[in-house]
Amino acid sequence: MIIVTGGAGFIGSCIVGRLNADGYKDLIIVDHLAEGDHKKENLKNKAFIKYYEKDAFLELIRKNKLDGKVETMIHMGACSSTTGDDVQYYEKNNFEYSCHMVPWALDHQVRFIYASSAATYGDGRFGYKDDDDTTRKLVPLNVYGASKQKFDQWILEKGYINRVVGLKFFNVFGPNEYHKGDMRSVIAKSFERVVQDGKIALFRSYKKDFANGEQRRDFIYVKDAVDIVMYFLKNPPVNGIYNVGTGEARSWNDLAKALFAAAGKPLNIQYIEMPDRLKDKYQYVTQADITKLRKAGYKTPFTSLEEAVQDYVKYLKTNGHA
Repeated sequence: MIIVTGGAGFIGSCIVGRLNADGYKDLIIVDHLAEGDHKKENLKNKAFIKYYEKDAFLELIRKNKLDGKVETMIHMGACSSTTGDDVQYYEKNNFEYSCHMVPWALDHQVRFIYASSAATYGDGRFGYKDDDDTTRKLVPLNVYGASKQKFDQWILEKGYINRVVGLKFFNVFGPNEYHKGDMRSVIAKSFERVVQDGKIALFRSYKKDFANGEQRRDFIYVKDAVDIVMYFLKNPPVNGIYNVGTGEARSWNDLAKALFAAAGKPLNIQYIEMPDRLKDKYQYVTQADITKLRKAGYKTPFTSLEEAVQDYVKYLKTNGHA
């Protein structure tokens, strides 16, 4: 059996879909589905043997009462909002919850793969290398990034780093993110306006070194991100913390151009003011150093931004799921 926490969420449900496609059907899904939660759509037509609410699953782990032989836990479950400010909630939901999962997994010889985040890199002052020394000194810009950083550091302090896999996801986009509201990718949030009004809104730049829309991100298509997860699933001797990005930073203007081209519309970008609450927490550049990932044996080329957006637009037209 394979456990996927956050299995109804964006990346988690895409992992479940890929597992099914590769013949894995004995899956346990863990998530939190409130009444009317649109995440339920992500589990339609997915094969799994059991679903647990996250609190019920935590109790089973704490009391060591989970039945059956588990081979791998893919721990994607977390609050991924980068704008939240409830420190205690992130501490309990993202950090403490994860801390319960690791000892159980290692005690039961269960491979443990978990989601970290590029949000841990903060303003990039220490670069974007995923080595242990860099991980120890990073300064995130928001509470979400801090919760992920704290867990990465805990993994290092406990000496678990060579027994688990941590994945620092950069700007992942693609199908199954429809439920995320304001945390959806710019592509998902802007698609309807591009089609209907022929416009897109991007934040102005407040740094002289960056023209408007030239702030850059390492955008990675969810299908490529999932492929990396599957690589580590199928190569259990390989452990450590790794960046999950393409290694190439592209501008928001590039993203907009790709979206307008995929939608068959002429480019029309409007630059808008950034909310004050975001100005001192905004990352102007993220670019994964993927040297370590390549050395670990992952050699698959990444989908280009233009090709990925073209493919994603096919899903956006129908809210199709991966």
